[in-house]
Amino acid sequence: MHPFHQLSATSLQGQPIDFKEFVGKVVLIVNTASECGFTYQYESLQALHEKYASQGLIIIGFPCNQFGQQEPGDANQIAQGCLINYGVSFLIAEKVNVNGQHTDSVFRYLKSVLPGFLTRKIKWNFTKFLVAADGTPIERYAPFTKPEKLEKVIEKALLAAKV
Repeated sequence: MHPFHQLSATSLQGQPIDFKEFVGKVVLIVNTASECGFTYQYESLQALHEKYASQGLIIIGFPCNQFGQQEPGDANQIAQGCLINYGVSFLIAEKVNVNGQHTDSVFRYLKSVLPGFLTRKIKWNFTKFLVAADGTPIERYAPFTKPEKLEKVIEKALLAAKV
């Protein structure tokens, strides 16, 4: 089994998220924050979820408070903000660290495989990682890369998953 599919996380509601369930699915992982200048990207992420979930796209948002303290709320506040403000229905994980000594295992793995420009560190909220259906990380995208710009590569990955 691919190392990506051996990972796990915990949902915002405290339920386990076992990445073994994502074998054969294309996964987009995003570190999120509800008080960030990029928070509007929730809307585009939701649109991608609505368009491609039935074809095998999984989106997981990982709230993070490491950049400008832009995710200060607890799980309930985060959930309400995502749902009320953006109608988010894709998976949201519990709040995690994406850098430093207590980096979440998902981000530790993704940063090791897709190190980014100049450094492995995630530089800001809404950094995105696209992972192929076989578990191979495809690409890392900067926070300013709008989710809709990933549509063609997502379509390509979904098509490859069906071959």
